[in-house]
Amino acid sequence: MHNRKGRILGRVSMRMVLWGALVGVVSVLAFVLLDPILAAFLVIMLVTGAGIAVLARDWDRHSTYEERELVRARKRAEKWERNKDVRDRDRARWEAHQARQAEQSREAEQ
Repeated sequence: MHNRKGRILGRVSMRMVLWGALVGVVSVLAFVLLDPILAAFLVIMLVTGAGIAVLARDWDRHSTYEERELVRARKRAEKWERNKDVRDRDRARWEAHQARQAEQSREAEQ
């Protein structure tokens, strides 16, 4: 399942597979050669470091604040246009209500 970019199995790169294999080999050697407590510490540190490396591999490829804000602004503009007739109806109702209120206050003054 290779593609042209050297990636296998979707988003898992060959480099990640090799690093995972290296962490596995070092982990096995640590338990064989070291005290189990020291080996466990080493394995925990290696796995944690590998996890952080995997999660941080594309941290700089996210969209910028400006790009996200532009998308939000477009969505707000589309929603504003979709609801234009509702706003017009509400404005007409409000103006009619204000006219009735003004008429009632004029009648109350007389």
